[in-house]
Amino acid sequence: MFSRQFLLVCGFAAAALSAGAWVHSADAASRDKAFFQSVAGSWRGPGEIVAGKYKGTKFTCNLTGHAVDGSDAGVKLDGTCRVGVFQQPMTAEITQKGGSYSGKFLDGAAGKGLDVTSGTVNDGTVVLGLNRQKLNGAMIARVADNKTMNVTISVKVNDQMVPVIGVTLQRADVDQMAVGSIQ
Repeated sequence: MFSRQFLLVCGFAAAALSAGAWVHSADAASRDKAFFQSVAGSWRGPGEIVAGKYKGTKFTCNLTGHAVDGSDAGVKLDGTCRVGVFQQPMTAEITQKGGSYSGKFLDGAAGKGLDVTSGTVNDGTVVLGLNRQKLNGAMIARVADNKTMNVTISVKVNDQMVPVIGVTLQRADVDQMAVGSIQ
């Protein structure tokens, strides 16, 4: 049914804020933590499925990321993604475990979600390995500036990575909200 594919699409989109990385040094650890802190906050924006059975399907996500407390790098994520009248809650938690990251989206690959299996953080870009049962994929999330994040999700078909989802998230600007007063 369409809701299962929508769940996976939203999972890949939400995972953009739920990135993992191998940590090789103290500099890498502080760089990764700075990255997660920079993506904390509210993000929203459109996406589209660009390949496969649901090619052309457009969706919109509203996501809020919170950097994990303490000395470890990581992020917690909550929000929703919507296709037409269908809305799916999104949750993820990625935390540092020793020299790498682990985490899951929703209830992980054992349930209806995804596992984050690997990744790197470099120059405002996260590259992640994602897994769900027999599906292996990768996501590249680039923070173009402090207000824009572009996400491309690809899946492995035979020996080739095929882009299937594109998302452009904008930082939600609560300072621009109209405020009225009664005189």
